[in-house]
Amino acid sequence: MNKRTALIVCPGRGTYNAAELGYFHKYHADKMEFLGTLDAIRAAKEQISITDLDTAPAFKPSLHGTGENASLLIYACAMADYLSIAADKYDVVAITGNSMGWYLALAASGALSLKDGGHLVNEMGTLMHTDGTGGQIVYPTVDSNWNTASAKLDIIEDMLAYGRATDGVDIHISIRLGGMVVFAANDKGLRYLAANLPEEEHFPLRLRGHNGFHSPLLNHIVPMAQKRLSPAFFNAPDIPLIDGQGKIWPPLSTDTQALYEYTLGAQLNSTYDFSAAVNVGIKEFAPDKIIVLGPGTTMGAPVAQVLIDNEWNGLTGKDRFKKQQSDNPYLISMGMDDQRKFAL
Repeated sequence: MNKRTALIVCPGRGTYNAAELGYFHKYHADKMEFLGTLDAIRAAKEQISITDLDTAPAFKPSLHGTGENASLLIYACAMADYLSIAADKYDVVAITGNSMGWYLALAASGALSLKDGGHLVNEMGTLMHTDGTGGQIVYPTVDSNWNTASAKLDIIEDMLAYGRATDGVDIHISIRLGGMVVFAANDKGLRYLAANLPEEEHFPLRLRGHNGFHSPLLNHIVPMAQKRLSPAFFNAPDIPLIDGQGKIWPPLSTDTQALYEYTLGAQLNSTYDFSAAVNVGIKEFAPDKIIVLGPGTTMGAPVAQVLIDNEWNGLTGKDRFKKQQSDNPYLISMGMDDQRKFAL
């Protein structure tokens, strides 16, 4: 059988919600040894186990949605999905991720062991929960057919300009997420955004339980993270990595100290350009398929919006994308029951 090439996309925070409760045990009953490794990390810190979170009788945002719990729970589900991809069908040519998904990409690529990846994710999730500041608001940059809307880009620039010009107001671009931007802001900035961004369906959307990730609001987190986590964990990846600046970290020439410094430096306090990462992935590696790891189904749209912006494979909008996906999907979302079978 001729293998197909695949670009892997790892999810970030906010992808495990009520619909995903029980995700690990539903799909990965054969990976309990891996789950036990993660539960041991939690036990050492006297935290609720990932097993108990995933098998809870009901989803509780106050429990499942906090950084100290959500982060490793998502890591468990996503990495188990990655381990389930059929090795006889796919040759993984590159790996990237959104926001926290960068940590997952490190583990999937071999730059971190699965255990060390879990340790990193749990430490960072806990640190954000205890010491993170600011918050995030999402706003679209596209129209209903997922084509770029220049008027919305102008609005976003107006918000940023207000933040630069006004004392006590911090407003930054946290993530460029396909057809959306995620703002990072302090309390005054969040109030300004909520009051001045035009309302549109579900937007502006405040992400509850999220800090001002990927912005100067987390400058203080950088030395704290580097104190907790050692560069000794890091190795050169076995598979090329694409980071949140669109940089490729190749197996044979990665400086592991530089990889560490990016992960616990610029990755924390500078804009995470997920759109650039996907752009580089499709153009430099030209994958036959893009596989988005679960849990959740929210990452498919941002990836599709990057494809549409590039008119990839003739895509010109949301309707064309849905039509192409109906029979033999180019973009495989493992969080969707009707699509994960294509990855297995």
